Amino acid sequence: MDTRSLTRPDLAALPAYIPGRSVPGAIKLASNEVPFGPLPGVIEALTEAAAGVHRYPDMGVVALKNKIAQRLGVAPERVVTGCGSVALAEHLARTACLPGDQILYSWRSFEAYPIIAATTGAESIKVPNTPEHAHDLKAMAQAVTDRTRLILLCNPNNPTGTSLRHADIEEFLSSVPADTIVVLDEAYREFVTDPDVTDGLLAFGDRPNVVVLRTLSKAWGLAGLRVGYLVAQPDVAAAVSKVVTPFSTSSAAQAAAMAALSQEAEMRRRCDIVIAERERVHATLVKWLPEVPASQANFVWLPLRDRAVEFGQVCEMQGVIVRPFAGDGVRVTIGTPEENDAFLAAAETYLGPERDQSHPA
Repeated sequence: MDTRSLTRPDLAALPAYIPGRSVPGAIKLASNEVPFGPLPGVIEALTEAAAGVHRYPDMGVVALKNKIAQRLGVAPERVVTGCGSVALAEHLARTACLPGDQILYSWRSFEAYPIIAATTGAESIKVPNTPEHAHDLKAMAQAVTDRTRLILLCNPNNPTGTSLRHADIEEFLSSVPADTIVVLDEAYREFVTDPDVTDGLLAFGDRPNVVVLRTLSKAWGLAGLRVGYLVAQPDVAAAVSKVVTPFSTSSAAQAAAMAALSQEAEMRRRCDIVIAERERVHATLVKWLPEVPASQANFVWLPLRDRAVEFGQVCEMQGVIVRPFAGDGVRVTIGTPEENDAFLAAAETYLGPERDQSHPA
């Protein structure tokens, strides 16, 4: 029997999401994880929660939503949790779009966006990044049509680390129809130091068509438990809640998130280490590759284009796993100082002034 007839034929052309690789014994700088382990109290909360895993979790996620809402200064009915912010982006697409509608985003950006659009039945509208590897908001505004139902702005942008400034977002939002949802995907918000890169919730969260996505996977160290949340106006949040997979925020995840969010000072201390290391790594890389853009995330982007895969292989041979995007560039997560030193040593063999001639610039 030809089983292809049992599934949607358009999915055959859809690329699978590719996670960062792990190689035993190697340094993993491929998945934008923080390298310092769980925050204090998280393991204890998980241990306690384990005793109740024979029961369903609180489907309303009431305690966690209340804690998030209190931290952000918003009403709890504006908060929706899910299995990471990527799942909430998918739920937003299901909430906003019907087949034939359009989802607009910059490219290259988060690689889940085209998958989300395709599985929703919406049409992907990809607007190329600027030569500086950032969102081209003017071109994106011109690409909006009467079929555009959802716009995704990744700020800072994954994988390039570039960011959108307050004035540019404000101008863009003023050009978007009121019935089009604009998502500010701020998974890396805790690593932002540029004062012009505004907190999207504080600056634009009062707008009816703006939704802010955040995650506890990065700065809060819960990547393995998948806890994300969005903040929207109550009517939008209520609609999204209807399509969220029931019980998708597990009891263990809820307990760990509650514990992590009680450790704001320690989270901030760890982020400060990452930020300092980001600046050090960037300052070294631009000596060898001046096109490396400044980053406001916990990673850096090397726009190596057709040399991206080769560079990744060179790093792997020296025990460091990075994330090549063939034809575009390489994303490198900021790790511990020792891990970053190992990466820079590997990078220097390929990019540095004493590089082997078999690795031309």
